Amino acid sequence: MSSVKKEKNLGTDLRYYISLSADKLQSKWKTIVIFIPFAWLLLFFLTPFFIVAKISLAELVITSPPFSKMIEWVDGGVITIRLVFDNFIYIFDDPLYARTYLNSVKIALISTFLALLIGYPIAYAIVRSKPVTKQLLLFAIILPFWTSFLLRVYAWMGLLADQGTINNILIYLGVTDTPIRLLYTEFAVYIGIVYTYLPFMILPLYANMEKLDGSLNEAAADLGSGPINTFFKITLPLSMPGIIAGSLLVFIPATGEYVIPDLLGGGNVQMIGRQLYNEFARNIDWPVASAVAIVLLLLLVLPMAVYQHYQAKAAEVK
Repeated sequence: MSSVKKEKNLGTDLRYYISLSADKLQSKWKTIVIFIPFAWLLLFFLTPFFIVAKISLAELVITSPPFSKMIEWVDGGVITIRLVFDNFIYIFDDPLYARTYLNSVKIALISTFLALLIGYPIAYAIVRSKPVTKQLLLFAIILPFWTSFLLRVYAWMGLLADQGTINNILIYLGVTDTPIRLLYTEFAVYIGIVYTYLPFMILPLYANMEKLDGSLNEAAADLGSGPINTFFKITLPLSMPGIIAGSLLVFIPATGEYVIPDLLGGGNVQMIGRQLYNEFARNIDWPVASAVAIVLLLLLVLPMAVYQHYQAKAAEVK
């Protein structure tokens, strides 16, 4: 009997150690999985950010690279650290940068609003469609990503040109006798941004609406609520996370957009991305360009941080 008890105890201890080692392995695996995206952010976001921040606090010099060193060794083994804030002072003193920042935010906000007006009904229609139709519509939304971004922008240049397809159709229909100036205007930039980033608005909205409980609308209808009232009281509030996610995915890249204003705006529409390129490539003023990039980053990150702070507080209250 004693040998049987010993074997049972040994088996129990063995199962305990196996379960304990499995728990340790699982906890380590979770740590590894979490560490990978943090390492990715550290390597490809924080490291370039600190490099750009260091250059923004340097001074323009005629060398390669064209900025002064932050840390230097002086005779006698003394380390000197030199921080230059003139680049940020120059940006805030020159009204050109303020106008460019404001114009970029204005264009990004209007483009985001237009993308929301167009994308919300599309996402709603996709959610309410049949399974086969839903897959086809989602495929149509994702299909533009299979072609080059530049090719799509160049296609819009051909459509909006003075002798392009749209003007030829308008002249043929008798709407106008002479070509309407569409290309190299703010209107063309709005079209390019909305067209390019519309899928980024539709897909988060679709993912959010797909999770909504349809029985809530049925219950509202049973209680006498009309379709419009049900939409504004139930569907719209519940889809706010998708609206916020889609709006951020459109607004953030649209603010710093360079290619679309350059090709469709033709230099007539000033946005901060183009100004950033001019400082880097044409003026070869890396410190000022880095300062412009840092201010743009703060302009985008700080409102998001404030919003998330108040959203977290609201969640705690609930």
